[in-house]
Amino acid sequence: MTIHWNGDAPIYIQLYQQVIKRILDGNIKEGEALPSVRKVAAEYQLNPVTISKAYQMLQDEKYVEKQRGKGLFVKAGAAHNILEKERAVFLSTEWPQILQQISRLKLSVEELPRISKESQ
Repeated sequence: MTIHWNGDAPIYIQLYQQVIKRILDGNIKEGEALPSVRKVAAEYQLNPVTISKAYQMLQDEKYVEKQRGKGLFVKAGAAHNILEKERAVFLSTEWPQILQQISRLKLSVEELPRISKESQ
């Protein structure tokens, strides 16, 4: 997992978002273990507390569960729940801005690029 940190958000938030993205993209599947806090801390030269904060957010939102002595595992249904939440956030925050920009640029539906499954 290659991560490029930006200065606009705390690293634990960015790490949380990366895990969410990897679950949505199918790179981390339901039932799979997340990398250990120690492994992530060593790989990215981060404080283990930073990783623990990101992982705690995932637990708080019930996307992962701790299995004593084994680590954190992605819960069944997590991908679906994440997808629903991400769609709601997109439609309530990002989509209105996109629509405003389309209107501002006086673009018609015909002028918008067609997105095919092949290009994704």
